[in-house]
Amino acid sequence: MLVSKEFTFDSAHFLTDYKGKCERLHGHTYKLRVTVEGEIGSNGLVMDFVDLKGLVKERILEKYDHQNLNDFFENPSAENMAVKFWEELSGGLPGSVKLWEIRLWETPNSFVTYHGSPPQKGPQ
Repeated sequence: MLVSKEFTFDSAHFLTDYKGKCERLHGHTYKLRVTVEGEIGSNGLVMDFVDLKGLVKERILEKYDHQNLNDFFENPSAENMAVKFWEELSGGLPGSVKLWEIRLWETPNSFVTYHGSPPQKGPQ
């Protein structure tokens, strides 16, 4: 079963190696949806929404809200942010709960979706 929670935060950034308006410092109200996957436990929950909120608040919101994202990323594109958020959240989940998806909106109608890195293939 999938369980999701959405969050918003405000940050500024400018894109590097980019030609256009976004190469200049500007801000966004980002929307972040974090989705986890797991089995329903004996308590009737996959993961308590309160616990998911606490994890995202601690690892993402407290760090990036009202910040210049260029202080944290070489190039703070939505794509790079989604990968970093995945890395920061995937290690903090309880038991057999796994991170399923990160969806990050930069504007109300522009977003990226990330499902983690594909498994690495071994030698063939």
